[in-house]
Formats: sequence, C-alpha cells, structure tokens
Amino acid sequence: MKITAYFPLMIIFSLAACGTPDSDFGVYKQSDGAVGVHAPPGAKESETQEIALAECKKLGKKNAIAAGSRKTVNDRFPMTYTYICR
Repeated sequence: MKITAYFPLMIIFSLAACGTPDSDFGVYKQSDGAVGVHAPPGAKESETQEIALAECKKLGKKNAIAAGSRKTVNDRFPMTYTYICR
C-alpha cells in the first residue's frame, strides 16, 4: 500500500531523468542548413566537431566541416562554432 503513495514521485523523477541533456554542449540548426555548437568553457574544438558530426549524421549527412567560430558574452557558452554538413 505504501508503494502507491510513492508512485507519483517515481513518475516525476523518471520524467526528470529523461529530460536531462546528453552533454554540456548546445547544438542548433541554422536556417541555411549549417549546425551551430555552443561550447562550454574548457571544451576542445575536436569535441565540438564530434558533436556537430553526430548532429549532421542525424540529418543524413556524412561530414561536418568547420565554417567558423566566434566568442560570445555568455558565461556558460563562451564560444560558438559553426559547421557545414556535407
């Protein structure tokens, strides 16, 4: 009987666990088909390329080619990298 009292909590925690991000990187698609990756502090460019390649593969492309990078004023993501999927 006590299990039924905890059932709503179990549902809430399981939904919260499903909503956690896979990584600290932020990934977005641009309107021109490019993929942007917001990198956390201390991230290497090779790590961002791996993230972009995974996103490109989701889109049916095989390669992610670096198109540029820029600094941001965001403390959580100080660098943003842009990749073109081919």
